[in-house]
Amino acid sequence: MCIRDSVSFAPALLQGSAGRGLAAPVSTGAASFAVSGYAPQAVRRADPAALQTLTGEAMGTTWSVRLHNPDFRPLDEARQAIEAALALVVRQMSNWEAGSDISRFNRAEPSSWHALPPEFFTVLACALEWAQASGGAWDPTVGPLVDLWGFGPRAEKAQGAGIPDADALRRVRERVGYQRIVLDLAGRRALQPGAVHVDFSGIAKGYSVDLVAERLQALGHTDFLVEVGGELRACGQRPGNQPWRVAVASMADQSTPLALPLRDMAVATSGDHWHAFEQGGRRYSHTIDPRSGEPVAHGLTSVTVLHAECMQADALATVLTVLGPREGLDFAEQRGVAALLCERTAQGPAMAMTTVFAALLP
Repeated sequence: MCIRDSVSFAPALLQGSAGRGLAAPVSTGAASFAVSGYAPQAVRRADPAALQTLTGEAMGTTWSVRLHNPDFRPLDEARQAIEAALALVVRQMSNWEAGSDISRFNRAEPSSWHALPPEFFTVLACALEWAQASGGAWDPTVGPLVDLWGFGPRAEKAQGAGIPDADALRRVRERVGYQRIVLDLAGRRALQPGAVHVDFSGIAKGYSVDLVAERLQALGHTDFLVEVGGELRACGQRPGNQPWRVAVASMADQSTPLALPLRDMAVATSGDHWHAFEQGGRRYSHTIDPRSGEPVAHGLTSVTVLHAECMQADALATVLTVLGPREGLDFAEQRGVAALLCERTAQGPAMAMTTVFAALLP
């Protein structure tokens, strides 16, 4: 990866990052939790009807918003803002839409520069930061490998149809490499070096949650829970001064969920429960390790990350999933990340959590 006119990514480029860099610990947001201990405050009488729900479909999945609306403001404005935010993410970042900004960038001529919308540029800069920090364990240019293994929008075979041969794998790996992307920070541009295929599957959904939250806050809403395809962000609190509560799987079989109280915190989960195939006695996950060009071979079934921003949580969950149970846990601990890793082992389901995550448990 090259960065034009800059030595490293400027944290200020990441919307809502408040200047935090890669190593920014989740404890920035967690500290307020630790101080309050989630202890119930003096509970005011709350009107249950003030907690309202909006739902819909977008990005090939469902979304929902739980909104504390004590003034009973009409919900049409909120719904329009939500739908507009999600439509923007699809329009800019969907690999499934031929006319999206990302699809046009992927088809662009070699050595061509492209001015990017601010939202697209924000996500690309964040993705490249984590690609660099993880040593390429997560790479936003991994799309061709995902397709080769049958999991992407341009899959070269039906999912589960078989393992690609060595020559095909070698040819496709030559097209993958986040280091080939050049960013012009001042001009908010990116260079398409040729045949580089950017894929935001491991980060765009999290960003969409942040964007919805931002749009709701712009309308004056302060207390709500946003969920898009399982990724969540809690802002403010529930009626009665209570934290929002979300359940996350705490074991590989998902049989024992943890109920987490959240205020001003996002949750993202990456796992292999939904997209995988088996051949020759081995399970092949949809999570591809860009360093080997193959699906990850370890036994992680899910990784849950908490962060102040859902975009960051989403990216980190993907990074840790590729790194695996041991290396991923070390990576998260070193950076103060709140993470829960669930693993399938020969002895049965197992889990491990970082120190920061453990401190958030009620």
